[in-house]
Amino acid sequence: MNTLHRPAQPATGRFRAASAVIATLVGGVLLTMPWAATAQTPAAVTPTTDKAAEPVVNSNLNAPLFYQLLLGEMQVGAGEPGAGYSLILDAARKQRDGQLYRRAVEVALQARSGEAALTAAQAWAQALPESVDAHRFVLQILLALNRPGETAPVLRSLLERSSKAERDDVITAIPQTFARVSDKPLALRVVREALVGSLKQPEHAAAAWTTLGRMELASDQAPQALAAAQAGQAADPASPYPALLALELMERDQPGAEAVVKAHLQAAPRSASGAPNVALAYARILLDLQRNAEARDQLSQLTAQQPELPEPWLLLGTLQVQDNALPAASQSLNTYMGLARQSGDERSARGLTQAYLLMAQIAEKQKDYPAANAWLDRIENASDIMAAQMRRASLLAKQGQLAQARALLRNQPERRPEDARLKFAAEAQLLRDMKAWQQAFEVYGEASARFPDDGDLIYDQATMAEKAGKLDVMEQLLRRLIALKPDYHHAYNALGYSLADRGVRLAEAKQLIEKAVELAPQDAYIQDSLGWVEFRLGNTPRALTILQAAYGKRPDAEIAAHLGEVLWVSGQREQALKIWREGLLLSNDNETLQSTLKRLRVKP
Repeated sequence: MNTLHRPAQPATGRFRAASAVIATLVGGVLLTMPWAATAQTPAAVTPTTDKAAEPVVNSNLNAPLFYQLLLGEMQVGAGEPGAGYSLILDAARKQRDGQLYRRAVEVALQARSGEAALTAAQAWAQALPESVDAHRFVLQILLALNRPGETAPVLRSLLERSSKAERDDVITAIPQTFARVSDKPLALRVVREALVGSLKQPEHAAAAWTTLGRMELASDQAPQALAAAQAGQAADPASPYPALLALELMERDQPGAEAVVKAHLQAAPRSASGAPNVALAYARILLDLQRNAEARDQLSQLTAQQPELPEPWLLLGTLQVQDNALPAASQSLNTYMGLARQSGDERSARGLTQAYLLMAQIAEKQKDYPAANAWLDRIENASDIMAAQMRRASLLAKQGQLAQARALLRNQPERRPEDARLKFAAEAQLLRDMKAWQQAFEVYGEASARFPDDGDLIYDQATMAEKAGKLDVMEQLLRRLIALKPDYHHAYNALGYSLADRGVRLAEAKQLIEKAVELAPQDAYIQDSLGWVEFRLGNTPRALTILQAAYGKRPDAEIAAHLGEVLWVSGQREQALKIWREGLLLSNDNETLQSTLKRLRVKP
């Protein structure tokens, strides 16, 4: 090749722009010459008078090849990437050099030519088959070109060439790598084919089964994903991967998933790699499910066995505040704040804000309002100021200064578009806490007028209408919400439950609740409504079955009130008393539970 002559330009269409996704594979290519990093001349070496000087390492580039690369980079810099790409790729093939192949790929990607980038990456992988980077580039480019069906052998090669220490990380990264593939079943088939060998390797089987499970979950195959988690756990009970998948399945109410999590926590010591993450995530889910006693047990074990971890202390302190165990909460939060200040990262800064708010709440519960304000004064992050002001408003309201509290919230500046909605929600919540139902209804009305398409605001306004005794208005709002958002299951449930609870239009109530069940079949509160309307219709055995399932899924004071009443009427009074006592432990001030006990004249 005569490098002194300008090479012919490639075909015009060769570098036609592909999808913009291609460009994301390289976040900005420097127009430098990385291939020249090893080309040193004696003039560039430390003077010979320095005895510690390293020996000269000369490049194996000859003068024509060096000039060819220089010319290629100049073409790229001059806005002619096609010519530069051809020169650099030709040099890479001659030298069998990974850096040069990488540069050719980068130039093609910069020019948004996916096909040219794929050609260079495939040439790289063929010339240097042991290069993990080469196979990774081929995989990423194929996916960016929406050709997932061709990736199985590439993925298998990538796994085979990864070190054993890194292979689990490569395997568990696969679902994210394939996340943008629209044909989920095809992606699953490809990954399953690529992982056949890994599934048979004891040291990698747990990660491989977990990856298959995540791919199945992406295809909405939750039962199959659970089976994969179970197979992964059978392969390695101490591996955290199957348990983390099971936690995702728990969040989707998949039966049997929790057993995988529990088995892992029994098999793996809390100090094992990944075990704290599983225990912490499990505790969070238990808190979401209002299974506070179990969450407290998990967090207590975690803080005892690994006291240097900050986050469990924060969660434990949050739970203790909810339980009104204020001295223990103060101790947990002080421990967290000490650990968080040592780490100094952004996540800890956010956690400190939450800790300050909780400490202010503790002081408020103790009626030490100056101390509560002092904790709030520590919050400096602008994005958290609104949360602090909400707590300040609560302090003012508790001291009989409701008007000043509302003014404090209303006068907050609106730095972002969502701040206006947040201010309305904060003021309405303040009024709800003070049981000022009519005023809360009015605030939600203002908010809904400003944000007319916000279904949550309409729903909250309907809830306050019911509390304020405006049942006709409540029904109008919920029907308006159903018309606006036909898949808003909470609206069907709220209207159906309201009718059922008042014992009116029961057939319509059941129809509304069944629609809500159809839209959200795993929602325990909607199942509670269905059980309640069945009870009102006189179908006591069916009501009992539904309510027991709902309470088993989500122990809650309101569900306990309904289940206890059905048990009471069915003659199972000891069991009813037991359920009611559990409900009181969950929330002793729940209005539904308290009114049920008062109406039935029961003292559990």
